[in-house]
Amino acid sequence: MEKYKQFGFKLTPQRLAILNYFNGNKEHPSADDIYRAVSKSFPTMSFATVYNTLEALRNKGNVLELTIDPNKKRYDPNTMPHHHLICVKCKRIIDIHKEFSVSVSEDMTQGFDLIGNHIEFYGVCPKCKSIALS
Repeated sequence: MEKYKQFGFKLTPQRLAILNYFNGNKEHPSADDIYRAVSKSFPTMSFATVYNTLEALRNKGNVLELTIDPNKKRYDPNTMPHHHLICVKCKRIIDIHKEFSVSVSEDMTQGFDLIGNHIEFYGVCPKCKSIALS
């Protein structure tokens, strides 16, 4: 929590609850998922509080905003470079921690300086696969 104070991030009880929700969370939740979970402890908290907190965290580089689900933004507290595997049925997302060598020729970059990459893999998770077999 000290790192957030260093960024000038005001730590209200609601924001602490949101940060605690992210602690160890690998589910890549949406703002609505976070709101539903945290509002159980803070029933008067608004959705705007969650959204504004996520925006502040994103602007400070403390969460990644994922746009891999066209229906809703997801948030990832793991800001280290990594890739994602997405279930095409239930939209579950898991992290892939492996570097992949991708070469892009200079004529393809059209003058861009490459600073990173993100690869998305798609498949069917074990849970959805077992439902399909039932």
